[in-house]
Amino acid sequence: MVTEHPIGIRPLAEHFPRRNRIMSGMTLGTLVVEAGEGSGALITANLALEQNREVFAVPGNIFSPSSSGTNDLIKQSGAKLVSSHADILEELNLFYVGAGEEPAEPIRMTAVFPADAGEAKLLQFVTYDSVHIDEIVRSSGIGVSQVSGGAGHHGAEGAGAPGGRDALC
Repeated sequence: MVTEHPIGIRPLAEHFPRRNRIMSGMTLGTLVVEAGEGSGALITANLALEQNREVFAVPGNIFSPSSSGTNDLIKQSGAKLVSSHADILEELNLFYVGAGEEPAEPIRMTAVFPADAGEAKLLQFVTYDSVHIDEIVRSSGIGVSQVSGGAGHHGAEGAGAPGGRDALC
């Protein structure tokens, strides 16, 4: 744990920027994947810029409020546009450990962390964009209770999905 506060102090929202200032200062660069206007991720990115650290941003849908911050970082703050991990490695002049080349076969997320075969099947239907739970049920043939349970297990229930609908994000 990294903090300027004494042990036992509760993690309050107003403490996060101070902690994130320390975290951004300890890194070579900060990657922002998704950030709405005024988000904590933007605070951290701006702290990194102030500390002369690299800032990277994944561009997002121009109509999505949760992408406005990342898109503005690229457009206005000089954040490096990232479309793959190789962009970061190249910018920081880092290389793969070992043979010095990318793995021959990309690592699939479903091969990395499913708890069981049912979860592995569910993860095959998760995309980079929000997917409505009904669509996953239709496409996968998995029951709605299993899909909903899987979404909750990964903390991926879309509380902010349009129309208040549940979605996997």
